[in-house]
Amino acid sequence: MTFRTTKLRVAALVMISGLAASICSAATPARTFKHVVIILQENRTPDNVFGSNPNFEPGVDIQGFGFTSTGERVPLTPIPWVMCFDLPHGLLAWRNEWDKGKMDGGDKNTYMAAVRDPTTCAVPPLPEYKYVDNSRGQVQVYFDIAKQYGWANRMFQTNRGPSYAAHQFFLAGTSAPTTFSKLFVSGNPDKEPQDCTSPPDVRVAVVDENGDEDSNPPIYPCFEHPTLPDVLNGVGVSWKYYAESPHGIWTAPNSIDHLCQATERNGVKSCSGPDWLNNVVIGSHRALTDIQDCKLAQVSWITPTEEESDHPVMTDGRGPPWVASLVNALGSHPPCPGSGEVYWEDTLIFITWDDWGGWYDHVPPTRNGQPNGWGKGYTYGFRVPLLVVSAYTPAGFVENEEHDTGSLLKFIETNFSTGRIGPGFYADAYPNDTMQNYFTLQSPRRFVPIHVAFNFKFFLLDHEAQARDVFNEMARCGIGCWF
Repeated sequence: MTFRTTKLRVAALVMISGLAASICSAATPARTFKHVVIILQENRTPDNVFGSNPNFEPGVDIQGFGFTSTGERVPLTPIPWVMCFDLPHGLLAWRNEWDKGKMDGGDKNTYMAAVRDPTTCAVPPLPEYKYVDNSRGQVQVYFDIAKQYGWANRMFQTNRGPSYAAHQFFLAGTSAPTTFSKLFVSGNPDKEPQDCTSPPDVRVAVVDENGDEDSNPPIYPCFEHPTLPDVLNGVGVSWKYYAESPHGIWTAPNSIDHLCQATERNGVKSCSGPDWLNNVVIGSHRALTDIQDCKLAQVSWITPTEEESDHPVMTDGRGPPWVASLVNALGSHPPCPGSGEVYWEDTLIFITWDDWGGWYDHVPPTRNGQPNGWGKGYTYGFRVPLLVVSAYTPAGFVENEEHDTGSLLKFIETNFSTGRIGPGFYADAYPNDTMQNYFTLQSPRRFVPIHVAFNFKFFLLDHEAQARDVFNEMARCGIGCWF
């Protein structure tokens, strides 16, 4: 039975769950928002991003040292924000670093995932044990956001693999190829394009519930199961997914068959389904245009360009100002014509990173698998940063409750009374938290812009080449000059 033929049954389940959620919420009033924005960045841990100042906020759990597999204590040492190599961060690298919860095996990952130029790239010893050098303000934006709003000490990546699978979890709470499957997609596809438009020979690795990749043959990168957009559609909640490329591994809807609905024309396959055409926005910067034009959807996923990501090898350092520009655009937006809506008072912003990127972090995941016992070989992964921004969040709030990707999905489901995504082991099944600890202010705070030397209009330049020229000119005196 296909997904489309079960839509009525799924809709009934969604209505029942939504009614139950409404009854519960009536007993305990909770802060709700008209808009929820998930800003996704790439491949970092808390110890890596914030290690230059581990005591920047009381209660923040950052450690400036780690341990190797031989028991050696290693101080984390600084490394530039823009670097020439990328660390391994697949399932094997995760297992090495985790080392049955001892968090001491980073030194076992001796190969690099990518090196920009082997003739000039000097990879330091023990490259996993590094934090970002913030002496020139490269990541000060993230410190400032954490100090002004909310910080999660215990936000874990749901899966134990790289970006492709991680973004599937942010879209649907799973990377399973089908509903009820006990397999997870665990790697990145081996060729481009890497989605439902791929040639038939493209494959992606899968792992079973015991963590075994070797016994399971790779599969085609096109999946069929319910997603968060489906339950949003079911109750009339608008959504948009912003991505720079229709085929990138960060563009999660391109690998869901009923969202993509790939068709071929003149020998070229492309996604052409109504959800894709109406809700997937190609061009990450168009998120700023929609904010400016008062066209913000009720739920938005915003992924970066490579340059504006925090992904090693890919980024040129623009990630932090890109994130600040989105926050500033939402926070400082004037009332919308006609409706008079003020985004700042009605919008919740989650800022998080899709995976750990191979960097050291000292906090071991405490959960192994879903409540029903599935997924012990692939969930949960290492810590990633999570910043929570809203007008109702006290400045410098630090929380120790455990969260994962599913916490964000569950918040959206509860906020909009959608009911659950679907059956099986979806990540929204695990968290019992409501994330309401972040919203204790009774009246909205006045928005104070995040300090950055250029505002969101820089990212609205029409041509990427022009934007790059401006950025390069501003960076001539060093990254710190324009913060």
